[in-house]
Amino acid sequence: MPHSHICCSIIPPHIFRNIAEHGDDDERAQARHMLEESAEVRGERRALGLMASAIALPAGEKRRTIFDAQSTRDLPGKLVRSEGSKASRDAAVNEAYDGSGATYDFFKKNYARNSIDDKGLRLDSSVHYGVKFSNAQWNGRQMLYGDGDGKLFNRFTAALDIIGHELTHGITQYTAALEYHDQSGALNEHFSDVFGILVKQYTRKLTAAKSDWLIGAGLFTKEVHGIAVRSMKAPGTAYDDKVIGKDPQPAHMQNYSKTTGDNGGVHVNSGIPNHVFYLVATKLGGKAWEVAGRIWYDTLTRRLTRTSNFQACADATHAAAGERYGKNSAPQQAVLEAWKAVGIDVAAPAVVAAARLKIAKPTFSIPSAAAEVPAMAIASTSARRARR
Repeated sequence: MPHSHICCSIIPPHIFRNIAEHGDDDERAQARHMLEESAEVRGERRALGLMASAIALPAGEKRRTIFDAQSTRDLPGKLVRSEGSKASRDAAVNEAYDGSGATYDFFKKNYARNSIDDKGLRLDSSVHYGVKFSNAQWNGRQMLYGDGDGKLFNRFTAALDIIGHELTHGITQYTAALEYHDQSGALNEHFSDVFGILVKQYTRKLTAAKSDWLIGAGLFTKEVHGIAVRSMKAPGTAYDDKVIGKDPQPAHMQNYSKTTGDNGGVHVNSGIPNHVFYLVATKLGGKAWEVAGRIWYDTLTRRLTRTSNFQACADATHAAAGERYGKNSAPQQAVLEAWKAVGIDVAAPAVVAAARLKIAKPTFSIPSAAAEVPAMAIASTSARRARR
């Protein structure tokens, strides 16, 4: 089974490994459990690759269903809110509903994309997954959110950019299908960070200059010395804590991490292209989703293949900027300069064209959506989990 079927999570394994080594007894036990449980979820996602095509809905129709896993690992769980129904008493339910809706609206209004698969795929989410589950994941056909442990991590539905990040893994799955290892895997994480931050900026009406450029801000509790899971503005500075460790992300190719862990450092080396996008967006100014975001969307959906690396992404974003905004235009020059700033020179167009002749478009098996569930009255669910 190809690496593109591996489950994508917002919290990288190196954080849990650090907790397993430096935390107290409860934290170490929970971290080990998280590492084991994440591996099981990856196995579940591989099985999804054998399923049939996704159910399509009429163009432009937004459909969200929120389930309560009720602290179990049984998916999807109990249906507690469907499209158009009134708000729940449960904050996690409402955050998952609103966040998936904000992500749908962002891609629909800005890039005319009809849901994750561009065919109206229903957006399913399960909240209260597992016991003290400290992660959020796209498992190949739906979202699942943990409540966090209340000691190091807050609930995962509270961060809009995390919701946008994870749902973008679904878009990548249906488009470039970037294999989840090494540089292609780092790009998989990178595109999710890009559109996660853009969903937050668009929803909150933030310009590139006003954005914090942080992924997962507010996710850590006050017990952690850190401001977010990642920083696109300054990779490597998001956290420095005695328990969860120090942010290992590089911002330049000279510090590229050659590792076998984390599928070749997919959550680490994504800091390099992340910084490129930040440089492009802030150089151009204004609303980052309008120009920089459009270039990256064109690149993800039309120009990359499963095995694309950083060089291929640099070449593709440069070409996409030229195609949409003109050769030597301000956007194309911004892309060129940003990649150069992290140690990657864009290849000459003739070289790129010659390389494309050797690339065959891969086929990709799309996992199915969950079976349709009739709308029902909202069930009252438990209030927000008490934090330690």
